[in-house]
Amino acid sequence: MQYTLFMDKYPTHHVDLLKTETACTSVDEIIAFFSAKVEADPRAGLIAEFDHYAHTRALPDGEIAPNIRAAKHLVFCFGIKLPNPLAMAPRPRSIGVCELDDRFTIAFLEAPNPAMNTTMQEWVKELEGFTPGSA
Repeated sequence: MQYTLFMDKYPTHHVDLLKTETACTSVDEIIAFFSAKVEADPRAGLIAEFDHYAHTRALPDGEIAPNIRAAKHLVFCFGIKLPNPLAMAPRPRSIGVCELDDRFTIAFLEAPNPAMNTTMQEWVKELEGFTPGSA
């Protein structure tokens, strides 16, 4: 897993997972994997799945890099504390999954709570040994 400042300001964690390193064959299978993780975690609540590729493709001036084959977000929230109204700003969380010819790229913004970052990183690491249908 790599850490970068996307656009020099957004703390982002991401990994390129070669298709040969996972039994998952589609963005939908990876989204289903993460959805099961969210639903199994009592600290998390599932909100939605968003097809970023379809949305952008439907826009008259939408642009998609030619190497992106599919792109979806799983939107969820870790709702363990609500100490003040400003805590709403960095929520909810999302994990983005893009399919390219030879790999999947999984990315998410750093969460304000380090334990939630660790949880999401662990979920991503589990993909290497995951077989769809075994969740």
